[in-house]
Amino acid sequence: MWVYLNWALGLRSIGCKVLWVEGVVKGEWIPGGQDLSQRLADLKARLAPYGLANHVVLWTAENVDLQPDPCLGACLPVDAVTDADLLLNINYHMPTSVVARFRRSALVDIDPGLLQTWVSDSAYNFALPRHDVYFTIGETVGQPGAKFPDLGIKWLYTPPCVSLDSWPLVRTEPPAPLTTVSHWYSGDWLRDDAGELVSNEKRTGFMQVLGLPRLTSVGLELALQLRENDEDDRVLLLNHGWRVRDAWAVTGTPWDYQRYVQASLGEFSCVKPSCVRFQNAWISDRTLCYLATGKPAVIEHTGASRFLPEREGLFRFRDLSEAVQCLKALLEDYERHCRLARGLAENYFDAKKVVTKVLERSL
Repeated sequence: MWVYLNWALGLRSIGCKVLWVEGVVKGEWIPGGQDLSQRLADLKARLAPYGLANHVVLWTAENVDLQPDPCLGACLPVDAVTDADLLLNINYHMPTSVVARFRRSALVDIDPGLLQTWVSDSAYNFALPRHDVYFTIGETVGQPGAKFPDLGIKWLYTPPCVSLDSWPLVRTEPPAPLTTVSHWYSGDWLRDDAGELVSNEKRTGFMQVLGLPRLTSVGLELALQLRENDEDDRVLLLNHGWRVRDAWAVTGTPWDYQRYVQASLGEFSCVKPSCVRFQNAWISDRTLCYLATGKPAVIEHTGASRFLPEREGLFRFRDLSEAVQCLKALLEDYERHCRLARGLAENYFDAKKVVTKVLERSL
């Protein structure tokens, strides 16, 4: 939820009235068998600490309408969106009929390369609703030499954002570990250049550095969304020195997630293989939360960037050897890299600055 909260809180911090437009699907797939009224109650409970619980508007996939079923309880009526200046859409599946209700609409692509591949490959049966403006957090999207199509769309680059007011500096001392939060298996596959299906799961990314914990003095911990039948992988990670936590147990709410990041020494993470393949200069919204809190991050390299550093508060590695070197350099001058991490968040990813520019370009 922090992907969306950082944008929403950034908009509100510059004086915008923010509506949280959420899609729901009536059907048996809903996790835990909860009915929609319970799902709505859970959503509002998560939004309440951030002052957004009473600003929810729902559209349902059953009738593709913004008017919620009366059983869903207190939601804002459909008329709430008619006077909105802009729909800032980070939901690719929002129906065209919903997008069209807004005066202006801007799509934000947070999966650079992947989104364009999903749309261009007929096997995915994926279509984007028309928007007035299209933003992307990938530096290479729509640029000459990009390794994926631009769909004939004019893509405007925007950095992802983090609400600095919501993510203050928090000092952490060793022996706290470097951590990350991730799914593991996701059923995510892409076609390679030969047309063969290859895994795009985070598990595949981490396997290349499986032996890393034995090569560094700092603890490395993964909060993972593992299934019951993933016990072999849990044992494999533990046997190679990784600490493994259950992501739902330690980061199941926005505030638990925040506490987990704040209690970490920094972040260590690999990326989906597609980010390496596409060379999209992607950086995770999760990594921004670490940086804003003054936690250095060591992440897998995703391609040349106009501004992302290689070893200054943010370290980017290409292989196991470079990962070892990055961890060593981080530990040797930890306090300096903490300051650089926060500075990077302030200079490039401050939600107030990011959303201000997005609004200027959209309106």
